[in-house]
Amino acid sequence: MRTSLPRNVLRGRDTGWCLRANRLGEWQGVRRFFAVISRLGDGVFWYVLMGALIVVDGLDGLAASAHLAATGVIALTLYKPLKRWTRRPRPFASDVRIRAWIAPLDEFSFPSGHTLHAVAFTIVALAHYPMLAALLIPFAACVAVSRVVLGLHYPSDVLAATAIGSALAGLSLWLVPGVSLFA
Repeated sequence: MRTSLPRNVLRGRDTGWCLRANRLGEWQGVRRFFAVISRLGDGVFWYVLMGALIVVDGLDGLAASAHLAATGVIALTLYKPLKRWTRRPRPFASDVRIRAWIAPLDEFSFPSGHTLHAVAFTIVALAHYPMLAALLIPFAACVAVSRVVLGLHYPSDVLAATAIGSALAGLSLWLVPGVSLFA
């Protein structure tokens, strides 16, 4: 009985924060903004970024884009089985007070794939092009927030995805010689 109390408290807080964030979607402008951000986070933003890096920076941009693409493939192969293993229902499926403002891409909630990719891509891209921080950091943060506001993820899904994406990006940077976030 005692071990479930902290879990229930954490679950209640997670749901409470999700519910509060989800209510922001009742405002049409907020809902539209986060729906667009979420759609861009489906991959469009990152594909455009990779293409732009190649166009603007030639072979160096191609190398950075290949690094981003490889990181993305690894992230995909990591988070999809993790979702199937944890099988955590999405917030709107678990609590009738939480509304899905857009359709989810898959059935399960943990971890947020959008956030995992946004964090990993941002860290890797910044190792190659630190001057993109003013664009990429706010975008990645908005992607993460969008997932909770839109009722598709709990805050803990987003926090876990941030940790996983950061670790994956760190490993990716460690494996690629000559590329470092702190160089």
